Amino acid sequence: MTATDARPPGFPEADLVPRYGPHIDQWVELWNPDARAHADSPGTVVFIHGGYWRAPYTAELMRPLVPQFTARGWTVANIEYRRGTDGWDALRDDLASALTAIRAEGPTSRLAIIGHSVGGQLALLGGEAGDAVVALAPVTDVVRSYHEGVGTGAAAEFFRGAPSEIADTYAAASPLAQVPAPAEVLIVHGADDARVPIAHTHAYLEAARAAGCGVTLLEPLRLAHMDLIDPEAPHLTAAHEWLDRWAGR
Repeated sequence: MTATDARPPGFPEADLVPRYGPHIDQWVELWNPDARAHADSPGTVVFIHGGYWRAPYTAELMRPLVPQFTARGWTVANIEYRRGTDGWDALRDDLASALTAIRAEGPTSRLAIIGHSVGGQLALLGGEAGDAVVALAPVTDVVRSYHEGVGTGAAAEFFRGAPSEIADTYAAASPLAQVPAPAEVLIVHGADDARVPIAHTHAYLEAARAAGCGVTLLEPLRLAHMDLIDPEAPHLTAAHEWLDRWAGR
């Protein structure tokens, strides 16, 4: 990543905002970057926001979570990426480029990747062996999302084609079709989530475990979709404990 300040006007201050590409949406916000050099640092946590691939939803969604992670010694990287009319190929390439750039910046290639909704989809697709993925109400089955009209038809809008027409694209974008995930995975998903059905996560969990992937599911009875990124929500305590075990703390 270059040291060029890519922060759009009016965005809250991060320590660094390097770019990983020339497009206006190819940037990462970094907080506490020097912590990675300390022996007692747990490492780097990467945030990936959701918003059903729609352009109005930005990395700003994940910023409220930053303070509690930096307070625990993490370096925090918050990714922005191309979405909306830019399409899946651009988003897929941005995910790979951003994660590669973040890995290159740290003393270890291991990352803890936390994604919400579509960000959970991307976290599950982007995790590598040795990583930890915390997927918050993730979109795991884009084909099913298309057929059920989840997110007011978000899949049809973004992918601009039916699964029968571009089957390879839908498979590449669906964590369900990519099991087992190489990373260690924690999924947090409310049983009453009205935006991403919990049944999708149950199907992913079954497939992942059948494929030999150790996935942990935390399923509160009441946890609304947007409350998953509320820094005051109680499920985050369990997520921190899970990450601490992963980081060997």
